[in-house]
Amino acid sequence: MEETLTAEELPDRSPYRQPDGSSWPVPPPDGYTVDDFFTLDLPPHTELIDRSLVFVSPQRAFHTLSMCLLEQGLRQHLPSGLRVRREMAMVLGKRNVPEPDIVVVKAEAAGSRRQNRYQAADVLLVVEVVSPDSEDRDRDTKPHKYAAAGIKHFWLVEMTGERDRPMVITYELDPVNKAYVSTGVHHDRLKLSAPYDIDIDLTAIDEL
Repeated sequence: MEETLTAEELPDRSPYRQPDGSSWPVPPPDGYTVDDFFTLDLPPHTELIDRSLVFVSPQRAFHTLSMCLLEQGLRQHLPSGLRVRREMAMVLGKRNVPEPDIVVVKAEAAGSRRQNRYQAADVLLVVEVVSPDSEDRDRDTKPHKYAAAGIKHFWLVEMTGERDRPMVITYELDPVNKAYVSTGVHHDRLKLSAPYDIDIDLTAIDEL
């Protein structure tokens, strides 16, 4: 039977023991639940994926600039019933709490400045900017989970071209198959009518 050790009981060479004497959390035998996740003292931007903790590596400038560009663009013509948020935890059932780069949520679900999470049912759009350490999660694992949770719109942002500009691939949910269908690949300009009227100059990242 597997035992869960306290920090004091960890051997000096344990993979959970850090050089400064601190330690990573030791996972329960069946992995973490959502309730566990929100009681742990974790590094910023840690995610819960399939009951396991996922720690985030330092990001490239492209990641930050793409988030800024898209966040500004999404706010420009935002309907009154919606809000744009970045890097907030989102609960997908009992064992998954990803932290999307950007979400568009219902205004009534984003009313408190003290809240630290959103529910999938309140999210209209999820945006993920692909990073070298999260390629598989951003391109495969997370989209499948977002679709299964019923989130209607998903954007995947990749760095492309000689000038390292964002390419945005847009997806809409097929509600019958609970899977995303691509609705376009956008290089210089992101002009959409869903989830609402959006027009973003992707080349403006050069000015940020």
